[in-house]
Amino acid sequence: MAPDPRSDIAGWLRAQPVLTGVAPPLDERDLPADPVELFVDWLALAAARGVPEPHAAVLATVDADGMPDARTLILKDVDDRGWAFASLASSRKAEQLRANPAAALSFWWPAQLRAVRVRGPVSEATPAESAADLAARSPAARQEVEPGDWALWRLDPDRVEFWQGSPDRQHTRIVYEREPGGPYRREGASDRE
Repeated sequence: MAPDPRSDIAGWLRAQPVLTGVAPPLDERDLPADPVELFVDWLALAAARGVPEPHAAVLATVDADGMPDARTLILKDVDDRGWAFASLASSRKAEQLRANPAAALSFWWPAQLRAVRVRGPVSEATPAESAADLAARSPAARQEVEPGDWALWRLDPDRVEFWQGSPDRQHTRIVYEREPGGPYRREGASDRE
């Protein structure tokens, strides 16, 4: 019989199954030079295989006191300008991004044993781009936003990490890194974190 989480949370947590999904085939010899291409491939496969809300991500920021903060949101776009997400311009996340314009996004698709981490500087899009994003929202979602209180943000990553888990713990990490404005360098790495 499994431990009761109300009396033995540590034992209960240890007893929970992990890495129960099925990883898709991955050939590290056939990876694109651009992490956006690999991300879109992984995202499309997750959606095609029925992963609920594959475009949901955890956004991590840092407040003025250096304390981390995280929340779940929906990815709005991804292209050579970065990973886009939106928020009320008056929100806590917007305040944090203006004070410290860097962030991380984390995607987790447990049914496929896959995760993607993206981190780097963040910039606010133009008012016209933010307005276009707001206009694309449902009427119900738009009516909750005061005029001028919507911002689209883009995270332009200096590091993108793709992780594919394995029940034997021989996990695969594929890391793309770059200097500002430079091309990405790709490396495979053992599970070090």
